[in-house]
Amino acid sequence: MTTDVITTTSDIDVVYAFEKLMKYKISALPVVEDDKLIGIITATDVGHNLILDKYELGTSVEEIMITSVVTISPDDTIEKAIEVMKEGVSSSGILNQLPVVEDGKLVGIISDGDIIQEIF
Repeated sequence: MTTDVITTTSDIDVVYAFEKLMKYKISALPVVEDDKLIGIITATDVGHNLILDKYELGTSVEEIMITSVVTISPDDTIEKAIEVMKEGVSSSGILNQLPVVEDGKLVGIISDGDIIQEIF
């Protein structure tokens, strides 16, 4: 689990949020307000829609973020994380980032890479 999570706020322009995703080479960016997780955006979704020119100039993260975020608790096991990631996959994508939330606050994030490193 990564505890120094790179995040954004909902009022940031989508273009700047995408630049942050690319700068840090991460695939998801949790959206927080006062340390509380309120949404998430992914590089795949944002990048795809930017290429297709689906956003108007000034589109904020709040307008495009996923608000029903799949999360786990810091007390959950690696097996539980894998199970949640597997169950959280929609038919259209891959759940490869799992925010870790305690009392509504973002305390970390687990990536598929973290799981691979833990297992091997």
